[in-house]
Amino acid sequence: MNRFTTDKVLAHVILVLIGIAFVVPLLWMIFASFQPNATLSLQISKQWSLSNFGSILTDPANQRAFLNGILLSIGQSIIVVVVAGLAAYPLSRYQLKYKRPFMYVILFSTSLPITAVMVPVYELFVFIHMTDSLFWTMMFLSASGLPYAIWIMKNFMDSVPIELEEAAWTDGASTLTSLRSVVAPLMIPGIFTVGIFTFAGSWGNFFVPFILIQTPAKLPASVTIFQFFGQYGSVEYGQLAAFSMLYTIPAVLLYILGQRYMSRGFSFGGATKG
Repeated sequence: MNRFTTDKVLAHVILVLIGIAFVVPLLWMIFASFQPNATLSLQISKQWSLSNFGSILTDPANQRAFLNGILLSIGQSIIVVVVAGLAAYPLSRYQLKYKRPFMYVILFSTSLPITAVMVPVYELFVFIHMTDSLFWTMMFLSASGLPYAIWIMKNFMDSVPIELEEAAWTDGASTLTSLRSVVAPLMIPGIFTVGIFTFAGSWGNFFVPFILIQTPAKLPASVTIFQFFGQYGSVEYGQLAAFSMLYTIPAVLLYILGQRYMSRGFSFGGATKG
């Protein structure tokens, strides 16, 4: 066996092990969600039941938790897309004096872990009485997601030819009109990319809502999932798996919906000619 064959086999073994590490928990979640008396072991039940899903969907607390999570995620996605688009426009179109240092600050901010700033953020929220509020939690989540969104939006906006905007300006369009009517429609892949990543990050965010929200009725689904871990180590594995299945549906649907737009790419060559 030569060196290239050994490297190829080793790479495949590593990929298979990584695949197993992802597939086994997924299979456990699927099988356990249909088992009334599910355990931590992975096993295929002889009798399949929807009782776990019925218990989750008919519980008003779970309905409220999913609604809170959707409200936080959609609200943050809309705010981040709009603000990042407006912030990325001058960075993409104008020659600003401190644009390069500012972009470096944005790049550094994307790598800053949110856990590193949560203690001063929590003290600030307590000082100005903004704790236990879905709205202010959404605002903080939006602010924390802006550096990455601005960076992505600027790169997409750089690909939109300036000649298209200049043609609109010649026809009397304002800067805001050209941004809304010319640039934004051509940036749909970028808008969907930022929106999907923002939604997925907010939907799965446990730490920030757990710190900033205290009232159980205001907690999103990413936090209330811990209700299935009872005292003395008892866990409702069946309901936990069913809750997890339902919890993944919005993110999966959004990826399926947005994939069609993201795969289009940019093809502006014909638009700039003539």
